[in-house]
Amino acid sequence: MSSTTVNIYDPDLYVDGPIHEIFAELRRTQPVYWQDMPDEPGYWAVLKHADLSEVARKPEIYSAEQQGVVLENPAPEQLELTRNMLLMMDPPRHTSYRRPLADSFKARVIGQMEARIRRICDEILAAVVDRGEVEFVHEVAAKLPNQVVGELVGIPREDWEQISVWAEQSTSSQDPELGTGYQQTGLSDMALYAIEFAARRRAEPPREDLASLILAGNFGDGPMSEIEFGSFFVQLVTAGNDTTKTMLSLGLHSLLMNPAQLRLLRNDTTRIPTAVEEILRYANPLHYFRRTATRDTTLHGVDIRAGDKVAMYYGSANRDEDVFADPQQFDVTRHPNPHLSFGIGQHFCLGAHLARLEGRVFFERLLAMFPVIEQAGDAVRIRSNLNNGLKRFPVHLGTSPSVAFSV
Repeated sequence: MSSTTVNIYDPDLYVDGPIHEIFAELRRTQPVYWQDMPDEPGYWAVLKHADLSEVARKPEIYSAEQQGVVLENPAPEQLELTRNMLLMMDPPRHTSYRRPLADSFKARVIGQMEARIRRICDEILAAVVDRGEVEFVHEVAAKLPNQVVGELVGIPREDWEQISVWAEQSTSSQDPELGTGYQQTGLSDMALYAIEFAARRRAEPPREDLASLILAGNFGDGPMSEIEFGSFFVQLVTAGNDTTKTMLSLGLHSLLMNPAQLRLLRNDTTRIPTAVEEILRYANPLHYFRRTATRDTTLHGVDIRAGDKVAMYYGSANRDEDVFADPQQFDVTRHPNPHLSFGIGQHFCLGAHLARLEGRVFFERLLAMFPVIEQAGDAVRIRSNLNNGLKRFPVHLGTSPSVAFSV
């Protein structure tokens, strides 16, 4: 294969699903693969687990801050808008901004949210119990992270729905139905909202939420300005909303496509935590994140020059034959499961414990409340080489077993 025979940059290639056969062949033949791009320099696609881990663990060589984390080089004003997002910082700045928040996301602290998350799940599922057929992505899956993040950050309830729309737009800009290009309105509109939100909250007494914690925090040089808070807010809220929505909807899709695995979970719900890890491996929410080489280096025998784009392909690394047995199989009993969907190294996902808790409780309550779960139409994927998500997923949810029940 070469860039003349396969184009892993093409967003249309992902509409029918992740391109795992192509990735498997490239891992075997060209594990650090050069991909051309239209109208600007191409990039090195890093496809194996060990190589991706090396890139992620060496921010001094592979920078998130120089040109951001998407493949398209941003305009200077766009880069400035996003420079205060945690995922686009390198150490030591990244460490200074992450440290004040770390305690709030520890497993012990997040575990205290379990009862509240269970109540939210029950409310969401009770609202559709008499519906029969639902559009699962937005009418069910999106509701949980929307409310959890809204309460955690302290966003007014009346704004939750708009925040969710902006989050989807900002990660799905290549889909003409959802966005209008990398400089689409979702990103900037949410940042402007956050700036106004920060100014309003500074004038109010502190509350027990992340907004108050962030606004009062010391991030190396003192508190954040409202503009800095705007960028920080965008990443925090978008990651908390959109990737969890994708995990829940693609998770159910994976279970319905593998009915024996769903039966296994119904018969033994103690397997749900390992099932969540397998969902994250098998149906990782993001295809890649980009880095920029800060100096000449070599990766897996390939010479990379200073300034080259380097893309870490999580969906490929998560099916690396050198790490996972039967990597193309969906196995809810898989253990150990060293997937890279939360990243690795400095940028390991701050919200990993929260995402795992939401996934476990959501699937516990979904399976308990609905003995009948069936796909009711075609699942439609987002057109994106970045976001591995569904934009529509019609599902029939039934509270009584029926002859149609086959899973």
